[in-house]
Amino acid sequence: MTTQRQEQDKRYDPADSTLKFVTRQDDITLDDDPDTLRAEMSCGHAVTPQSLTAWCRSLLDQGQYVFRCPALKDGTVQKCEAQWSYQEVRKLAVLTAAEQQHFEETMAALAAAEYCEFKSCPGCHTCVEREDISNLNVHCTVCSAVTAQAFEFCWQCLRVWKGPGPRSDRCGNNGCTNKDLELLKGCPTTSLPQVQNLDPCPSIRACPTCGLLLEHDRTGCKNILCSRCQVEFCFVCLKLTPACLQTSSYFLPCSDGVAPRQEAIPSWKRS
Repeated sequence: MTTQRQEQDKRYDPADSTLKFVTRQDDITLDDDPDTLRAEMSCGHAVTPQSLTAWCRSLLDQGQYVFRCPALKDGTVQKCEAQWSYQEVRKLAVLTAAEQQHFEETMAALAAAEYCEFKSCPGCHTCVEREDISNLNVHCTVCSAVTAQAFEFCWQCLRVWKGPGPRSDRCGNNGCTNKDLELLKGCPTTSLPQVQNLDPCPSIRACPTCGLLLEHDRTGCKNILCSRCQVEFCFVCLKLTPACLQTSSYFLPCSDGVAPRQEAIPSWKRS
């Protein structure tokens, strides 16, 4: 792991002709120390190795592996949002070997979680991808080949499949329950102090797009951005933000009131 001293010591090489150096302030931190060498990103905004590393690490910590510029466009209050490639980030953040390993491993894990759904087979412990996300009855080709007979297990309780299939709710094993669904049904209520005259709502919601369980931090408006699918929705009425804002606003109660506790977790239909 890179130490704080190592990160502070990161500097650009003034002789590097592949970088465009600028003397204006850092567009991420707004630092304007005249003795600090800054470089220009592909979007035109200025950074230092430290500010770029810190910003991109914060995105990874939030579950985001796509790096976008947070600076404001000149003369506006609109964010740049230009996408930076990892290769550009690696170069201009002057990532150390340890930082590169952390970034790349985290990015790979986040991408796999977004585009694939893997679990370990209880028979052979190899990673298995579920083809039909609505079916808990999963066939392991490795175990089936080794034992010369069909081997099926439950995606939910990770035990050998019992009972008829396919099924989307549970298998026949005792105690096979959807813990996420139980959490949705039994979580306490919460309030959003900055939203006017809002009734209490469940403290945990499943993203209406991908099904990821999320909790509001109780600050700011009633809308929340899903860290997995990057879709923003209203934590109160569960509509996507554009639909909610047609009849309400960020800090006012929803026209349809508080959505009841969810009794099913949406399946992510990736395009």
